[in-house]
Amino acid sequence: MTAAPPPETLRAPLVVEFPFTRSLGPVQSAFLTGLREGVVLGVKTSGGKVMVPPVEYDPVTAEEIRELVEVAPTGTVTTWAWNASPRPNQPLATPFAWVLVTLDGADTGLLHALDAPGPDAVRTGMRVRVRWAAERSGAITDIACFEPCDAGPDDGGPDSCDGAPARPHDGAFADPVTGIVAAARLDYTYTPGRAQTAYINGLAERKTVGERCPSCHKVYVPPRGACPTCGVATTDRVEVGPAGTVTTYCIVNIKARGLDIDVPYVYAHIALDGAGLALHGRIGGIPYDQVRMGLRVEPVWTEGGRHPDHYRPTGEPDADYDAYKELI
Repeated sequence: MTAAPPPETLRAPLVVEFPFTRSLGPVQSAFLTGLREGVVLGVKTSGGKVMVPPVEYDPVTAEEIRELVEVAPTGTVTTWAWNASPRPNQPLATPFAWVLVTLDGADTGLLHALDAPGPDAVRTGMRVRVRWAAERSGAITDIACFEPCDAGPDDGGPDSCDGAPARPHDGAFADPVTGIVAAARLDYTYTPGRAQTAYINGLAERKTVGERCPSCHKVYVPPRGACPTCGVATTDRVEVGPAGTVTTYCIVNIKARGLDIDVPYVYAHIALDGAGLALHGRIGGIPYDQVRMGLRVEPVWTEGGRHPDHYRPTGEPDADYDAYKELI
């Protein structure tokens, strides 16, 4: 007797990305504009400490603080960790050290990269200075990295690594930076478990497969392998749909980057026939302002698609509210 081959393990690279625009207050605006101009600014707290990077509220008293000071581009390493395998978009492409540097004139540490030939060249207490980026735009990346002070002074002076006390600064620059775009991104490989593998394989055959809880008998779509209410394994597979009922919905008026769908369009929660909870999908084939709760819909598949492209009206009468009210 020949044993059946093990099922294929599904894997897929996924990217979660959400760049967003952040407006800056006067303190952060001055700090980033200063970096563009090759100046490092901190802020003085009510207790007299200088914080770099600056904050807008005193961490002890919570009062607003605005007193800006200029600190030196040199400082001392207070702690560090070696990064032997840099990842994409990190400050340096070659191995480097992450360091906390207390700049001369500051009382707090600034986290950045230190360009060093190896971990043996890094130590707590070593003197370093800022290496400015060749092109600067008003971002923390305007500091390309730190470098040891013996890496060759950029001004040729014998005291290029000597510190200097903080001095007042009015924070005024021409063409100040007033906002930044922060790119939040997560790259990872997703591997579904037994239940979701069956669900995904079912979609490839244009079927929607859920799992029924043996205790409460609710059918979960997509399945998770266990009932979140009863805490027991769900192993009884049930095909649901394909038709379903719109339980609630929203009208999308802002076009998402990389999504080739004209706005406005409707995204809805759809309770497939036989399912114990609703899943979400886009509604098409009907004007967006005619979508309604109780609308009966069916999936529309594209050639080669592994999941429904959207749902369209079936032409059936709307479902009675009592039939889906527990699934909203």
